[in-house]
Parts: sequence; structure tokens; C-alpha cells
Amino acid sequence: MNRTTLISLKTLAWLACLAPLAWLVWGVVTNNLGADQTHTIAFATGRTALRLLAISLAITPLRRLWPRLSWLVKFRRLIGLFAFFYATLHLLCWAALYANLDPAAMAADVVKRRYVTAGMLAWVLLVLLAATSTQWAIRKLGGRRWNRLHSLVYVAVVAGIVHYWWQVKPGVRTPLAMTVVVAVLLVSRPVLAWWQKQKKATAAVAKSG
Repeated sequence: MNRTTLISLKTLAWLACLAPLAWLVWGVVTNNLGADQTHTIAFATGRTALRLLAISLAITPLRRLWPRLSWLVKFRRLIGLFAFFYATLHLLCWAALYANLDPAAMAADVVKRRYVTAGMLAWVLLVLLAATSTQWAIRKLGGRRWNRLHSLVYVAVVAGIVHYWWQVKPGVRTPLAMTVVVAVLLVSRPVLAWWQKQKKATAAVAKSG
């Protein structure tokens, strides 16, 4: 992929990632976010964070299935950081609009409300991953330790899904679609790793024969 194409695709990726924020800002300006604007903002930022996390997790399976898509790895860090950005907006929405920036109220929510506990766990893990997403961090940690650390993204996305389920009312199935997507991505990781191992073993046997 040449530099011009890469820059064009990254520009499109930026615009796509910023589109949900632009929609929210426009909704606030035009007072068009429904009767409960706070809920709309909180829901939209949280949903966008989960969707972007799922997209970033889908890159590795896609590369393993179709090696020609290896260039997608150039977008994984960008998408992951935008997921952290929207997760932070989601947290700030809760802190400012629900807890009124009251440290005592926020601490009480984290302890007493299990969906807040799960959401906070997901956000803390994303902070760690975002802070170590640079080339400098990779060099300092070493590739193996860095990969092991960044496998925590799976814990973060599961915590995010749990946060989603625990927040909705009993009987509401809104989180189901995202749950299925994340479950498929989690299962695909070991399955594709096994498939690649078998493929290499078969190729080695064929070559030696």
C-alpha cells in the first residue's frame, strides 16, 4: 500500500470514528437527542466504545483468514485509542451528569452498583492499554510482554459487555447482538491459531515429502 492510499484511508478512519461524536454535538446544539439527553449521550458513547473495541479485535482474525488484509493492522492502534476516547467520554458523562462530580457519590456507585464496578474495570484496563500503545512502550516492555499485557483487551471488552447487560432492565435484549459479536471474536482467536498451526504442519509435511 502506497503512502497516499494509506493517508487517505486513515483520514476516512478518523472521520468515521469522529462521526458519532459529531452526531452527539449536533444533537445537543439542536436539542434533538430526545427527552432524556443525558441517557442518550451515555448510551451512545458507551455503545460506540464497545463497537470500536470489537472492530479492533476483528482485525487479527481477518488478517489470519485473508493475509492480503494484513494492512489493516495499521489501523488497530487508531481504532483502539478511539475506543478509549469514547469510553472516557462515557465515564465523564456518568461522573458529571449522574454523580455531579462528587467523589463520594462516585466511590459509592463503584462499590454499590455492580454495573458501575464492571464499567470502571473496563475503563481502567483501557487506560493501561492506551498508555502502553506507543512504540516506546513496545521497546521498553519487549514484544512478548507487550503482547501479553495487551491481551487484557479481551478482559476489558468482556467487562464492557457485562457492564452493558447489568445496566439494562431485566428482559431487555439490546446487548445481545454485541455479545454475540464479541463471543465470536473471542472464540475465533484460539480456533484460528489452531488452524494456522495445522496449516503450517501440513505444509511442512508436504514439503518434506
